[in-house]
Amino acid sequence: MARRNENGVTIRAVAQRAGVSAMTVSNVLNGAGRASAATVATVQAAIAELGYVPNLAARRLAKSRATTVGLLYSNRRTPFLDAVLVGALRATNAHGLQLILRDGDGVSRDEAERMAQDLVRSGADALLVIPPFAEQLSGSDVLPTLGVPLAAIATGTAMPDITTVRIDNRAALELIARQVIARGHRRIAYVAGPDHYSVVAARLDGFRAALRDAGLAEEDDLIVRHGEFDYESGKAAAQALLSRPDRPTAIICSSDDLAAGVVAQASHLGLRLPADLTVTGFDDTILASRIWPPLTVVQQPVEEMAFRAAQCLIAALGKAEPDVSDEIFDHAIIERESIGPLAPQ
Repeated sequence: MARRNENGVTIRAVAQRAGVSAMTVSNVLNGAGRASAATVATVQAAIAELGYVPNLAARRLAKSRATTVGLLYSNRRTPFLDAVLVGALRATNAHGLQLILRDGDGVSRDEAERMAQDLVRSGADALLVIPPFAEQLSGSDVLPTLGVPLAAIATGTAMPDITTVRIDNRAALELIARQVIARGHRRIAYVAGPDHYSVVAARLDGFRAALRDAGLAEEDDLIVRHGEFDYESGKAAAQALLSRPDRPTAIICSSDDLAAGVVAQASHLGLRLPADLTVTGFDDTILASRIWPPLTVVQQPVEEMAFRAAQCLIAALGKAEPDVSDEIFDHAIIERESIGPLAPQ
């Protein structure tokens, strides 16, 4: 008898719509087999179109392994994190899995290891992590003892022991810095974020490359490398940078939250954007288009990257030695009103 879900849709119906076998559909649902990315996408499209919802209880009875993905993240609520949560939920819901969360303040390796172990003890048989926990867990002696696959999104580099889904952060920051330089700006500050994130080094490399190619000298006191990727850190950075007698005419920021803080402080000081100051962000979260002026940003598809990372974990479930991969998504520059030409001096 064909297996049906609550809507009466069968796996066979999904297979017919996708043009594959019922076994292939089952493998995609269970993260088993070796279906290509194109086949997985076709099956998922058929599942969504027909409204097929796997019966989780039946699958648990049929299999001995758990069907839970754990998400490890910092408890700082940001638009970036919201996009991660939506993407992870979309992927786990599409496969009939559960998502459990664990948050924490620490950025130490000990804290990351404790949280990962806690998630596994709570029933997670795969872990999705975001910086800085990805950087702390990679290379940890605890990692192989967890016995579960891991995937990370939005890291600055590939990792040898954790599947990564990311953009080319160096190229992305270099591209937006080039656009600022092309507007005539020469005194350009960069608010980089905290050093314990791998994206900070990658993006800083891109910023420096753009300066070098334009024949501009790097000024250490125009690069802010402390705080967090948040609004308050952006305000603090702007207060220091804009109080200088030779203040920068443009500030490039490594997150939308940082940029929002810079914009707020600049407005408080009576500066007009972009006439008096150009500001750019990074991520293209919902915040970027809601503040005034709306931010010119590097767009990275955070939600889609989280969805893909969760897919990689689902495919790895049950494998004795899951493959470790590095997938790079495309980035883009979204130009809005926060960028402008250098004003005549």
